[in-house]
Amino acid sequence: MNLTTGENFLFFGIISITTILIRFLPFLLFPENKKTPKYIEYLGRVLPFTIIGMLVVYCLKDVSVISYPFGLPEALAILVIIILHVWKSNTLLSIGVGTVLYMILLQFVF
Repeated sequence: MNLTTGENFLFFGIISITTILIRFLPFLLFPENKKTPKYIEYLGRVLPFTIIGMLVVYCLKDVSVISYPFGLPEALAILVIIILHVWKSNTLLSIGVGTVLYMILLQFVF
């Protein structure tokens, strides 16, 4: 899609304003001197786990356990992620090592 210079300025201007609005909106709606509503606190506790669950389901939706490699790379990577997370409680470490292990398994083992 070819856009004119004016259309590009309009496009990136709208994106910039929207991004700025999204970043500052929580600070405007819930200022520091005002108590955060209970439902927002609840969503803050629940949503990260919900999103991670949705990502896991999305990532595993196309894995076939009836054909080679029978979901073995995914299962091994998930097992390593769980073990590392229980052992170190470091999300970045467990996800990073699990991802690298999964890619190594796919590229060199299976």
